Amino acid sequence: MTEAGTFPAGPTPTVLDEIQRRVLWLATRIVDAANRERDTGDGIKVGGHQASSASLVTAMTALYFAHLDPADRVAVKPHASPAFHAVQYLLGGLDRAYLTRLRARGGLQSYPSRTKDPDTVDFSTGSVGLGAAAPLFASLTRRYVDAHFGERPESRFIALIGDAELDEGNVWEAVAEPAAAGLGNVVWIVDFNRQSLDRIVPGVRIGQWRGHFAAAGWHVVEIKYGRRLQGAFARPGGEHLRSWIDAMPNEQYQSLFGLEGAELRERFLDGAPAEVGEFVADVPDAELGPLVTDLGGHDVEAVLEALAECDEVRDKPSVIFAYTVKGWGLPLAGGARNHSALLTGDQIDELRTRTGLTSDTEWDRLDPESPAGIWAEKRAEHLRRPPRADRPRIAVPDATGVRTAKPTSTQEVFGRVLTDLARDEKVAPYLVTTAPDVATSTNLAGFINKTGVFSPDRRRTWSQDGPLRWTEDPAGQYIPLGISEMNLFLLLGQLGLAWDLSDQPLLPVGTVYDPFVLRGLDAFLYGAYSGSRFVVAGTPSGISLAPEGGAHQSSITASVGIELPDVTFVEPAYGTALDWLLCDALGRIAADPGGSDDAEGAYYFRLTTRPIDQAPFEAARERLGDAELRAQALAGAYRLRDAHHDRPALRDEGAPVVHLAASGAIMPEVLAAAEELGEEGVAAHVVDVTSAGRLYRAWQGGLRQGVRTATARPGPGVLRAAFAERAPVVTVQDAASHALSWLGSALGVPAVPLGVDEFGQSGGIRDLYELHDLRPGAIVNAALAALHLAND
Repeated sequence: MTEAGTFPAGPTPTVLDEIQRRVLWLATRIVDAANRERDTGDGIKVGGHQASSASLVTAMTALYFAHLDPADRVAVKPHASPAFHAVQYLLGGLDRAYLTRLRARGGLQSYPSRTKDPDTVDFSTGSVGLGAAAPLFASLTRRYVDAHFGERPESRFIALIGDAELDEGNVWEAVAEPAAAGLGNVVWIVDFNRQSLDRIVPGVRIGQWRGHFAAAGWHVVEIKYGRRLQGAFARPGGEHLRSWIDAMPNEQYQSLFGLEGAELRERFLDGAPAEVGEFVADVPDAELGPLVTDLGGHDVEAVLEALAECDEVRDKPSVIFAYTVKGWGLPLAGGARNHSALLTGDQIDELRTRTGLTSDTEWDRLDPESPAGIWAEKRAEHLRRPPRADRPRIAVPDATGVRTAKPTSTQEVFGRVLTDLARDEKVAPYLVTTAPDVATSTNLAGFINKTGVFSPDRRRTWSQDGPLRWTEDPAGQYIPLGISEMNLFLLLGQLGLAWDLSDQPLLPVGTVYDPFVLRGLDAFLYGAYSGSRFVVAGTPSGISLAPEGGAHQSSITASVGIELPDVTFVEPAYGTALDWLLCDALGRIAADPGGSDDAEGAYYFRLTTRPIDQAPFEAARERLGDAELRAQALAGAYRLRDAHHDRPALRDEGAPVVHLAASGAIMPEVLAAAEELGEEGVAAHVVDVTSAGRLYRAWQGGLRQGVRTATARPGPGVLRAAFAERAPVVTVQDAASHALSWLGSALGVPAVPLGVDEFGQSGGIRDLYELHDLRPGAIVNAALAALHLAND
């Protein structure tokens, strides 16, 4: 924080009020210009949130023009995006040309976006609830970075959130997360306007929410009344006024904002005790409305006092409930359906005049010669962030050389590769792992034994677990979480942004039961959209986790992994390929932690507990050589079994050819089917699709370029190498059958997809594979069907 005497004298309330009135105008006009002056050509409303921006104008003015320091990081609620951009413009961080390009191509995004907005956004906040929680996990990341790499400049992690966001379940999962306890540099400011998208909220839940936060160890502050009301409460009889306003139904209170004069007085006193009427009897009609609607969330001094109070609390996070008016300062203030409402042209003209502007000056910054303009320039200079320090590049090896001589599972190899990397002094310091209480069952035990468990303080171990040494201290590199997949992905997302928010590149790795990737999917998507770089392993996957039954068997996760933007999906079958792919993923993160236009983003490894024989991979290795096999495996696919190489007679006899393309645990059945087809005189090549995500992206990239240039383009080289002959294909995966079915289109041949398209059940692997047509006999029949289609 800024120490006394190191910063110019603070602004007067008058200066801050002038600034917030200009922020209100610009935020409102930004939305207005996008809707009234832009011809989209499609007849669809551009939209925007004038009322939701207005309710946070005071808090944002207090933060950016009187409170924040350069190292502080802020998440702004999605619907206050116009107000955020207005602030950035007044501070010189946004070009004027963008003010009329809200929600336009290449312009200001609908909601703050780290990766797509032209000004500096600390946290993307498009999905309500996630942006609120992100600063909490960014603070947890900073605590980890400070403990391992030395303290960074002190930062406060602040979230501006709407009160309706507190309905999101992920918010309370984050608030209750034990790993985030004691983060005294976290402040949430709740825009407590008591309205949702659809209505004025009938019941104010402040007591419930206050209790939830306090029970989770948070410091709770309320800014309910402004100075005018507080002064009235202090006068004799003022306690009756306060009691009545506290007891008044929220719907009745909000209805006051559309009234004035005698009508407002009548509505305000409807149901009030006689003492209240007597107290306000000498208050003129013109002054009664401003008095009884004087809420603390629009008192800049009150907001700054609350922020200062939170700064003094260093051992717990803080939450400030700032009572506000949705649409403050606008004609639609407090309206029941003002969430998406827009001011009319006449109302805009009136607001422009009231703000002291004209059509020629309406987009101007503050007068640089005025006290407000001088102060804004001082704040802009103060908030300017220094260049990021150069950090040494992390040298991740191409492989650890993990031994895989015996049958083994990809989950087991994953754990062993991480443990081997933890022995590499060039890589080990940067590795950090996390899991939602599934570390041992996802094979992180070896890594934990090697590096320890992270805790801000050393904790005594009271019981010993033979296979797992759970030593907790600040040097540990595993961050344990409660059973919350949302928190897992929120933490991974912030660990993967540590290079920016904490000036420290990391190599984050998380594990989760593969079926429950879907529980954290919103936060997974949020991290990818924010440009975060991390590795997550979903394991065990599919119905290969046979005895566990359908509730623990994933089927659609492979499709999700392929389809998630800025996520590379990987599902290797063999240990050495996994070693190559995991080291490659971490190496790419290390080389370019901030991402680039062609960066792959996050990595999702789908793994299994089923041990399979590694000999087929070694045979392919001998046939292709390490360099070629590694290149193809990293590109997404390689020919695991070449039928013509193994059975030259099939080639010489001109036997029909079919490709069996598969991923992951199902490979033994696919190889057995290929052998059986060979016995029947069919040359069945087996292609191991190691990364359907990379393979699909390469194919689509070529197609898209061809569409844009109206030219025919050949398929990617990896497809041509793995599927050298033009022949029908059978795709096989312990996942939804459509996950690989696109290969038929990519190759331009008939395809028969096999997979899991129903919920699983308990049983053995053989039983369940038979139920879902994944046994060798079913694969053989599918191949014959594909050949028949090719000959029709």
